[in-house]
Amino acid sequence: MIVFDYESKKVLKAQIGMELIYIETSMFGPEYKPNGVLVGANRPHITGKGREFFAQVIMKDGLIAGVS
Repeated sequence: MIVFDYESKKVLKAQIGMELIYIETSMFGPEYKPNGVLVGANRPHITGKGREFFAQVIMKDGLIAGVS
């Protein structure tokens, strides 16, 4: 699961139109896709930021198009 490097889901939602800040965690290849849907979480023990949350991020042309 990809790790979103944001303090909260609210902060992530405020970044619509910007590039995604993330950490790859898979040893089987990159999870990031510049177009499509990414499912991930913030893991405070990895990022050192905020609290844990899960999100679905829609990417379009390398930019965040939506967060749910």
